Amino acid sequence: MEIEKLKSKKTIKELLEFGIMIFDKPADWTSFDVVNFVRSKLKLRKASHFGTLDPMVTGVLPLALNRAVKLTGFFIGEDKEYTGVMRIHEDVSLEEIRKVIKEKFVGKIIQMPPVRSSVKRQEREREIKKFELLEKDGKNISFRVECQGGTYVRKLVHDLGEEMKIGAHMTSLRRVRAGIFLEKDCVNKEQFEKAVEKYLAGDEKELRKKILPAEIITKVYPIVKVKGEFSDKLLHGAPLDEKFLTEKKKIEKKKIICVFNEDKFIGMYKVVNEGNIFAKAEFILQPI
Repeated sequence: MEIEKLKSKKTIKELLEFGIMIFDKPADWTSFDVVNFVRSKLKLRKASHFGTLDPMVTGVLPLALNRAVKLTGFFIGEDKEYTGVMRIHEDVSLEEIRKVIKEKFVGKIIQMPPVRSSVKRQEREREIKKFELLEKDGKNISFRVECQGGTYVRKLVHDLGEEMKIGAHMTSLRRVRAGIFLEKDCVNKEQFEKAVEKYLAGDEKELRKKILPAEIITKVYPIVKVKGEFSDKLLHGAPLDEKFLTEKKKIEKKKIICVFNEDKFIGMYKVVNEGNIFAKAEFILQPI
C-alpha cells in the first residue's frame, strides 16, 4: 500500500483521528510525559506510546493518536535498535570484549529484568541480532545494539561487565529504530511546537508532514482485501467469510492480517480457517 498516496487523500482531522507520530523523546522526560505533552498540545481525546523508554533514554518513541491507540498492541514487540555509550570499570581491549560478546551476548540470551522494572522479575529469552563496539575513548565505549523488543540494554551492558569480571555500566542510550519507525522520521519537541503553533494559526502544512496514517501497520502485517458489498457486515461484527474476499488467500492459522475494502481500512483480524470462516476481528475501525 502506498502510504504517502493514502495520506495525501486524508484531511488533517482524519490524520489526527487515526494517525501515528514518531517523537524524539528528550532525556529526563518519561514516555508518559511525551504522551501527555502531545495530547494536550493537539487537544486529543487520547494518545499512547508503543512501549516505554527509560527517562534517560532518548530517541524514537512512536505515538498513536486518538483511535490509532487501539493498534499499539500490534506494534509492540518489534525489533529495536540503539546506539549508546558504556563505561567499563577496568580497562581491557576492544578485542577482548568483542570476543566475549560473540561467545555470550549475540543470538538467544537469557535475561532477568532489572530490579527497577515494571515487569515481573523472571528470566526471559531475548534475541540479540547485533552487538557492535564502535570506538573506545579511555574506558568509554560507544556501541550499537539491534535486539528483540523487550530487551533491557542497560542490563545487557551490566551483564557483559559481570561476565568479564571488569564491571560496566551504561552512560547514555538512544533508540534509533523501533520496528518500522526510524530516527530520520522523528519530530523533536521544538519542531512539534512550531508545527502546532502554525496549525492553530490556520497553516496545517508542517503538522501534516509529522503525522503518518495509522494504515502504516500494513508494513508489519499482510493486507487482505474484501468486496465492497460485504464491508457493512464486517463493520457490524460479522466474521470474515471466505466469500467476502476479492481473491482466495492461504494464510496460516493465528496470523494477524489487515483487512481493507480498496484503500479503506476495516480492521485487524486473526486468521482462524474454520470452515468458511477465514478470520475473526481483533479490532474494527468504525466509521465516525
